[in-house]
Amino acid sequence: MEKTRLELFRGTLDILILKALIWGPLHGYAITSLIRRQSDDALLVEEGTLYPALWRLESKQMIESEWGLSENNRKAKYYSLTSEGKRHLRSETKIWQAYAMAVAKVLEATHPPAQEIA
Repeated sequence: MEKTRLELFRGTLDILILKALIWGPLHGYAITSLIRRQSDDALLVEEGTLYPALWRLESKQMIESEWGLSENNRKAKYYSLTSEGKRHLRSETKIWQAYAMAVAKVLEATHPPAQEIA
């Protein structure tokens, strides 16, 4: 099966960023790399999409940031998950899983549902 890059649904990027940060603070490039690797290169997050999402999450106090040095000794802004971000991640993960299961049921159906009698 041919691999294609998938477009992110609105709101999906936020939960992916929060999930990436569950393992500890990361700078922007590391966040995009983690999402790309975890999705087997199916999801590519561009800088123009990532940074507005990071600013949005920070303004909602789901993440916080501080400056540090990257692996190659360059100044980088590191983002970390707040307790509000962890709570939101748990909540949104449950919603996403329910949504994915409902869509899968429709896509995997082998026959139409029984009709309701009015």
